[in-house]
Amino acid sequence: MNDTPILASAPHQAARPGTPVGRAELSRRHYSPATLRSIIATWGERIRFRWELEQKLKDDPHLIDDIGLTRRQFEAEIAKPFWQV
Repeated sequence: MNDTPILASAPHQAARPGTPVGRAELSRRHYSPATLRSIIATWGERIRFRWELEQKLKDDPHLIDDIGLTRRQFEAEIAKPFWQV
């Protein structure tokens, strides 16, 4: 067996932004270290984005209306796990 890492996880964006990857495509795939770094960076961006969105609601709830989200959409977005788009 080779030593290449295997990532079996929930859907995430692929190494190239805007390229979604389905769950079936992720199962038992081998990824290069550069691709794994890109995946982890994307997850970090999602964590920061959702944290900042939550802070905006706490600081000024009216901003959520200004960006075109309902309260329910906002809550659904910040409740997503970091690996989900």
